[in-house]
Amino acid sequence: MNIQTSLSDHAFLSRSLKIAGALVISFMVAGCQSTYYSAMEKVGIHKRDIMVDRIEDTQSAQEQAQEQFQSALEQFQSVINFDGGDLEAAYNDLNAEYEDSLAAAEKVRDRIASVQSVSDALFDEWEEELNLYKSDSLRRASAQKLKDTRRQYQRMMVSLEKSEQRMQPVLDAFQDQVLYLKHNLNARAISALKGEFNTIKADIDRLISDMQVSIDQSRQFIKAIKQP
Repeated sequence: MNIQTSLSDHAFLSRSLKIAGALVISFMVAGCQSTYYSAMEKVGIHKRDIMVDRIEDTQSAQEQAQEQFQSALEQFQSVINFDGGDLEAAYNDLNAEYEDSLAAAEKVRDRIASVQSVSDALFDEWEEELNLYKSDSLRRASAQKLKDTRRQYQRMMVSLEKSEQRMQPVLDAFQDQVLYLKHNLNARAISALKGEFNTIKADIDRLISDMQVSIDQSRQFIKAIKQP
């Protein structure tokens, strides 16, 4: 066996092990979720209840993110209005707001993912249980309810994903300002940042508005799903 073949085999084995590991983790996560849902159902808490709770948690995370991005914008404005004093302290405050904004955005993403997870499980279960009906009329009614709920859910998710996607460009622009100020703690840097403020403000205002739309959409969905 030559060295080149040995290295090739090693690389193939390494990739295979990584793929296998990823699959094992996916199955473990899926298994843990399934076990969790089963345990909750035994105490009377069903997937529908969990989905509603997670949507409400997402609303709270979005509201917190709205406040955080607004706070970050206000700190950015105070920096460009800087008129003497400790410029490094101003940078530190701005960087802290950026870090808090990152954390707020990640929390929103996690909450949305948790909603998707339980919703997929709920809709799959609902679809499977349609086959258990003996009454054709009840099966049709349940199937129509499932169709309507999925349509309302998709409308909510489109709104959630739109607001989620709008966060990253804002964070990227914010990071640019923080990095620039970090390496240019002087009046010229402040002047350069002023030219970016209106664009960032417009982006954050749009983000906050989109988040509010998705919050309102999720409230409508919860109201609809709770109807008999």
